[in-house]
Amino acid sequence: MKRHTSVPIDDQDSRLFREAIGDVRQFDHVEPSPAAPKPKPHPHMLEADEAAVPGELLQMAFDPATLEVGEELSYLRDGYSPKLLRQLKRGQFSVQDDIDLHQMNAAAAQASIVTFLAEAKHGGLRCVRIVHGKGLRSKAAGPVLKNLTDRMLRRRDDVIAFASARPAQGGTGAVVVLLKG
Repeated sequence: MKRHTSVPIDDQDSRLFREAIGDVRQFDHVEPSPAAPKPKPHPHMLEADEAAVPGELLQMAFDPATLEVGEELSYLRDGYSPKLLRQLKRGQFSVQDDIDLHQMNAAAAQASIVTFLAEAKHGGLRCVRIVHGKGLRSKAAGPVLKNLTDRMLRRRDDVIAFASARPAQGGTGAVVVLLKG
């Protein structure tokens, strides 16, 4: 880009300019009027959310008889909002991929979970589901794969939260995991 060099203005150019624009008068300085005060913030969305709660409670989107009390998995890493876990439990995150651990032993399931979560992270996935089963054929020690999944996910730094899936997604036989972005 070329730079313009200033050309000296001679008396004739100055005279022509003044003739072209005519007489000039200077305006008096006027102070600008003060700005109107900004309104205080109002929590419109909070009020809308709170107003929607009674209606949502009356519309049971699930059959309470299908809930298996006491078997749900739930975890939220320290430093994150409890609202995130509530949203996860309500199914408000879209599951982007899943893995089924049925018919695997503990060692194979552990390796599969590690590989699956590494691939999910590499692929930029944020929400995944791990189907571990309910452990109905487990011995007295309880559900092996479910407990293994719970322990592994709690130890992983890339896991923000997890919760048992909604009934349509596997219920207490699956867990929905929210990963760091």
